[in-house]
Amino acid sequence: MHSAPTSRSGGGIVSVLAVAGIVGSLMQTLVVPLIGELPRLLGAGAADTSWVITATLLVGAVATPVVGKLGDLYGKRRMMLACSVPLIAGSVVCALAGSLIPMIVGRGLQGLGVGMIPLGVSALRDLLPPQRVGPAIALMSSSMGIGGALGLPISAAVAEYADWRMLFWGSAALSVLVAVLIWLLVPATPAHGRGRLDVTGALGLGIALVCLLLGVSKGADWGWGSGTTLGLLGTAVVVLLLWGLWELRARDPLVDLRTTARPQVLLTNLASILVGFAMYAQSLVVIQILQLPEATGYGLGQSMLAAGLWLAPSGLMMMAVSAPGARLSAARGPKTSLFAGALIIALGYGAAFGLMGSAWGLMIASSVGNIGVGLAYGAMPALIMSAVPQSETASANSFNTLMRSIGTSVSAAVVGVILSQLTVSMGGHVLPSESGFRTALLVGCGVALAAALVTLALPKPRPPAESAPSPIRPPAAVPSPAASPSAVPAPVSPVPAAPAEPPVTQVWPPVPVRIGHEELGPWRDAFRPPAQTAAPHPDDAGLRAENATLRTENAELRAANTELRAENDELRKDLDVLMQGLSAWVHNLTQKTG
Repeated sequence: MHSAPTSRSGGGIVSVLAVAGIVGSLMQTLVVPLIGELPRLLGAGAADTSWVITATLLVGAVATPVVGKLGDLYGKRRMMLACSVPLIAGSVVCALAGSLIPMIVGRGLQGLGVGMIPLGVSALRDLLPPQRVGPAIALMSSSMGIGGALGLPISAAVAEYADWRMLFWGSAALSVLVAVLIWLLVPATPAHGRGRLDVTGALGLGIALVCLLLGVSKGADWGWGSGTTLGLLGTAVVVLLLWGLWELRARDPLVDLRTTARPQVLLTNLASILVGFAMYAQSLVVIQILQLPEATGYGLGQSMLAAGLWLAPSGLMMMAVSAPGARLSAARGPKTSLFAGALIIALGYGAAFGLMGSAWGLMIASSVGNIGVGLAYGAMPALIMSAVPQSETASANSFNTLMRSIGTSVSAAVVGVILSQLTVSMGGHVLPSESGFRTALLVGCGVALAAALVTLALPKPRPPAESAPSPIRPPAAVPSPAASPSAVPAPVSPVPAAPAEPPVTQVWPPVPVRIGHEELGPWRDAFRPPAQTAAPHPDDAGLRAENATLRTENAELRAANTELRAENDELRKDLDVLMQGLSAWVHNLTQKTG
């Protein structure tokens, strides 16, 4: 049910949330141009300064599912405003930092602000009318690519021609602007969730993610066979298993694993990991080829600023493809958009494989790949939110965002291993070889094709409600209050050329009127023009939507009660067996002592 006021259901909400997505994703590439200069600026070693990027990755991965759950419990708008506070504070801390520790702390605070992105995507379902949800989500999802693509050349230009601290002062100003726009233009969103935050589940997931991502991101530096790397990865597996057992038994789990295990949600999350891998692998390869010296024979000798400008059009392509992607999802379903996006990503890898000898060729290849990423990223939230109850949209989208982050982290590790193993020596320096880059491109292409195969396994969308009509007779006509009892009542909705006595199997009310937001899902009718039939009364439509929501919640409560009764029965049986054994032991002990 959409609770936003109609006066605020225009493009202002979408624009504000898109800007929030751009700013959130901008933080991830903000310090990339400074990586080589950070040891000198902060007075620390290169291995230590790499934590400036790792801290944002780890904190963002841990905070995203927690913030999503809080958004379901207390409202998405409230949590978006809460996320803007550490984003602003972290930017100020980084701008004032003169050593490594304050910089890492500030970057960690910036990682807390990443949770605004899935919260904004989920809020669109609450704030917009159904016919505008699909295009808005496609635009919001593509805005994340805009921030990542434009952040690189902007950061490089500022770092090259101005004080590096201006990067963080600028990010602080942008964060304040986003917070003010959300406060003024985004209406409050209802809190659909119930219960309270699963603190134990949050701590368990946080420990598991830190161990997993730290082992993956630092494995190349520490050695994949070192005790530290293997210990972290093993700890992640054990803690994840224990966390899963806890979540299955928790009354208010942080992540509803039963919902996550549904085929549509599970396969979409798996495809998200693969698409995140493919997207990041291409960006890692292309940026290095552009910047390697021409003396290698395959490097293009571009500066960081020039390389960022060559890649900027690829980010704009993600924004341009949002509207066509929304129309494709409306006509064929988001499954088709995800499948087409994965194939186009693979096509982009093929183009990069053949055009890696020129900057314009890599620009075209990156643009093609990002068209596929835009289609895929626009379809993922639609698939997720159409398969979960409205009370779990924020947490489900946050978990999906986490899956993408895991994909990018694994991509960085795999590409790093490939490029570190296939090298050439030049001028006393060890550089990735051309065969290493081509191997990485082939791996990325294979992963994109695997994402397309996973998409084919997604379940088919539910058939429309009219495919199984129930034989309901039309209601009797309601007489006018002023008419006499003997007067002939007039029908409520007369239909021209209708038979005198409609058949028993006629559907009433007419099928096109039955566009239920909760029954059919928000994506099936999100982009279709309104049916050419008499529109129902707004109050009736609202009541039907509320009834559908209540029926869904009642069904979920009944299922939860059934599970609790089954668990109680199992516990009673176990207790009976325990008491019987204890009684027998006491009896035997009494006989022996007697």
